Amino acid sequence: MYTFSSKLKTFSFALMIVGLLGVAYGFFSTPSSVEDVKVMLQETHDAHGEVAVTHENNAHASENAVHETTHSDDAHAEHVFHLLKNKPWSALYVALFFFFMISLATLAFYAIQHASQAGWPVVLFRVMEAITAYLPIGAILLFVFFVLSSLHMNHLFTWMDPEVVAHDELIQNKSGYLNVPFFLIRAAIYMAGWIWYRQYSRKLTLAQDNASDLSNYTKLFKSSAAFLVFFLVTESMMSWDWIMSLDPHWFSTLFGWYVFASMIVSAITTIALISIYLKGKGYLEFVNDSHLHDLAKFMFGFSIFWTYLWFSQFMLIWYANIPEEVTYFVSRFNEYKIPFLGMLVLNFVFPLLVLMNSDYKRVNWFIVCTGIVILIGHYVDIYVMIMPATVGDQWSFGVSELSSILLILGIFIYVVFTALSKVPLLAKGNPFIKESKDFHY
Repeated sequence: MYTFSSKLKTFSFALMIVGLLGVAYGFFSTPSSVEDVKVMLQETHDAHGEVAVTHENNAHASENAVHETTHSDDAHAEHVFHLLKNKPWSALYVALFFFFMISLATLAFYAIQHASQAGWPVVLFRVMEAITAYLPIGAILLFVFFVLSSLHMNHLFTWMDPEVVAHDELIQNKSGYLNVPFFLIRAAIYMAGWIWYRQYSRKLTLAQDNASDLSNYTKLFKSSAAFLVFFLVTESMMSWDWIMSLDPHWFSTLFGWYVFASMIVSAITTIALISIYLKGKGYLEFVNDSHLHDLAKFMFGFSIFWTYLWFSQFMLIWYANIPEEVTYFVSRFNEYKIPFLGMLVLNFVFPLLVLMNSDYKRVNWFIVCTGIVILIGHYVDIYVMIMPATVGDQWSFGVSELSSILLILGIFIYVVFTALSKVPLLAKGNPFIKESKDFHY
């Protein structure tokens, strides 16, 4: 039976407190008015040695030109004001989605093992169930975020703004799908379905531990297969709703799979990291190098899968060169070049070079170092998906971004390790438990 150590618990609380203070600072440090932004832009121009815009009448300039320049400056300042106001919201959203997708993809990976009746990962089921314990908490946090967005607390989802919709014919044509009530209803359905399966599967596996037959296992097998159908549909729709609709003019038929690839590799990496941590603390004695080797193989395989989808989406859109498609990559390549190209190194080049060697997949500290890099890389991936649509060229990685990670990471650690301490770490009632314990190759 695992005991949630006081040090780790204190660490999780410290992360939450520091993160919460930083998030609050991020919100309070945003400009309070458009006039503040004008001053900021003026100072930026002066710092770069640029000539400040003057509103005095020039003897050789027409009065109409002066008014147009003034109006243009005001419009630009207002635009920057909204982008800067979005920044702490966007940073929080990236962190919320990142940790939620880890929990959700872990649930999908867990369901795949049950539906395929895999024997090797049975000794890891309690770790997977603990990671999915964050799912209800993460769903509540995300749903509250969506409700606040629908109340115009931020301008992340531009299609939620009636004024924007009134002047945008393309969004108007999508309003049958992109409207606030239907958006929230869909989110509630997705979350309810995912949480229901998580709670139901957890109940069945715990019941199977003391059962005299395999009825609970059979129910879980059938429900897992059904859940995977539900998951594949809702995960794609979720990626359209929660990420792709931030750029309502853009679309990609690969996007659902692309988001899934990022989700699943992050989830498997988290399973590996937590398993290695527990094993290092003297728990999970039934987990051996072969189990960790298999997890590392999945990390490697899905990193290649992610790269394949990234390249397929990018190459096809770039080659076709259709304006409404390439705008997505133009903004990211021009304004986010370092994170956009950097994540290729973190998510593909590094795992390829490091995890190619089979022997390294059995070295725990090697898996940990690689896993941390992979998680950072896929956080950057989510960051690049969200930030260009919400903060444009006003992006930076600062207090808001780091604090949001710390806050949600603290909650994640507390919830996951609390769940681990509630039940025995071995799903002893599973019929493949002996095969899993003796798993070697």
